[in-house]
Amino acid sequence: MDDDLAAEWEAAMTEQVGSAAEDGGSWASKLETQIAKTEEKRKNADRVLNQDEVDSFLGFNPAELGLSDQSGIRAIINSALVSYERLPMLEIVFDRLVRLLTASLRNFTSDNVEVSLDIIKSVRFGDYLNSIPLPAILSVFKAKQWDGFGMIAVDSPLAYSIVDVLLGGRRSTAKLKVEGRPYTSIETSLVQRMIEVVLEDAELAFRPVSPVSFSFDRLETNPKFAAITRPANAAILVRLRVDMEERGGSIEILLPYATIEPIRDVLLQGFMGEKFGRDATWEGHLATEIWSAKTEVKAVLYDKKLPLRRILDLDVGDTLMLDLKPDALVEIRCGDEPLTQGRIGRSGEHVAIQVAKPLRRSRTTLAAFEAAGQVRKETA
Repeated sequence: MDDDLAAEWEAAMTEQVGSAAEDGGSWASKLETQIAKTEEKRKNADRVLNQDEVDSFLGFNPAELGLSDQSGIRAIINSALVSYERLPMLEIVFDRLVRLLTASLRNFTSDNVEVSLDIIKSVRFGDYLNSIPLPAILSVFKAKQWDGFGMIAVDSPLAYSIVDVLLGGRRSTAKLKVEGRPYTSIETSLVQRMIEVVLEDAELAFRPVSPVSFSFDRLETNPKFAAITRPANAAILVRLRVDMEERGGSIEILLPYATIEPIRDVLLQGFMGEKFGRDATWEGHLATEIWSAKTEVKAVLYDKKLPLRRILDLDVGDTLMLDLKPDALVEIRCGDEPLTQGRIGRSGEHVAIQVAKPLRRSRTTLAAFEAAGQVRKETA
């Protein structure tokens, strides 16, 4: 009996932890190893996520802004941003700005300058300010007709390149060293002249869409002093790449959505002259057809609601008392809509209604119908 019980225990332990003869170990040592593995798995299950795993879960990447390739909770937060693709005319405007700016900067620097459109995207203003690499030159400008502000950011490589070109520096293939010192008054003055050139070309680029005047407001080197809208507000960010042979940098133009809101309807167009909602030709045709349409008009002497039980009890010879005086006005209706009131009478062998009050005016304008009526009279 004891031998059978020992054999049963041995078979169970062999199935759980393996044979005692394997690797020269005992059941006790293998059991301790199994317990250690189970404890390690439990600790791994309770392990706290590191920063990279947290950033991956939230979809946060400090190197990128906007809506490109984001996932997780941050993608849900940024879903409130309006994509610039809903404003197709805006991309056409900045393509025109690239062509204008290429010619203007060539004349400004007397050098071979190539301007290219790097990216257009939607960002949050606060996130953009925190991502600006320092030192940088920030220019705040005002759009007078739109009653709003915008911002132009010139990075350090481009600022030093412009200073080097305008002051007659040598054309060197070596990359310019970006220093951490503040900009001098001469450097800021030269960069300001370039920014004024950019603003002039931006006016020309927007002129076919909406005439606007961009006026230089101030120059800042600290992003905190260049705040033009609330940090959570959405804005359009346009990055232009400026290459002058082996040197150059980037210009970033930021326009809050509140600034371009007055011309939003124009920017929604896919091409110049596109019309949304209102078409004068179709409007006139519709008004002409409505003007010549026939409609049925009814004169209602008396209107009163009665219980269904009383109506079912009516029989031949019953009399309905109308609460109406002989000189009372009758209501003229078109369908269920009341038009005016009139007085009932007789004209020859016919019963007639004399209009006693002016027609009830519609809530919509009648200018289109009056214009269509004038055209109909002239063609008659």
